[in-house]
Amino acid sequence: KWSKNMIRAVYDTPLLNLIQRASVVHRENFDARIVQKASLLSIKTGGCSEDCSYCPQSSKYNTFVKAERLMKKEDVLASARRAKEAGSSRFCMGSAWREVGGKKSGFKQILEMVKEIDAMGMEVCTTLGMLDAKQAQQLKEAGLTAYNHNLDTSPEYYSKIITTRTYDERLETLKNVREAGLNVCCGGIIGLG
Repeated sequence: KWSKNMIRAVYDTPLLNLIQRASVVHRENFDARIVQKASLLSIKTGGCSEDCSYCPQSSKYNTFVKAERLMKKEDVLASARRAKEAGSSRFCMGSAWREVGGKKSGFKQILEMVKEIDAMGMEVCTTLGMLDAKQAQQLKEAGLTAYNHNLDTSPEYYSKIITTRTYDERLETLKNVREAGLNVCCGGIIGLG
């Protein structure tokens, strides 16, 4: 459990000192000569119903990003094959929507994509918005390796940048993902509140 003072100490640490510390932790856990190559594909761009104040994919703001439908499975799989041929060992798929929710046909397609990319021998990661426990379990069973779900900022500042969901809803998705046995990829935006 991180206290505000612990977080402040990290925040106040000079960048090169943080890089050095990260290097030590990395070398304790991984071969320092190996870097994992990952490829990220936006499989559903723009038109998100969330109002994240920093995100150009939100439908709430007038940005250069145009809303697109979920990509066809064949196109996603072709991108994954190209990524593998280029040396990637992980393929990540992102979608601009609040949650999987009632998108049953879209989620079914994503589960098929995960299965087929996993069968290519690649790690698979997604970021699909909020998930319930059943959806997280279905992704695990399909072969998903990791789920990306950022917290963005502190609980105290959250409502100043996002009003269409709560911090606790984000935590609930992370709980569902962990309980399904998936790796969690979670970050924030340093300096955002």
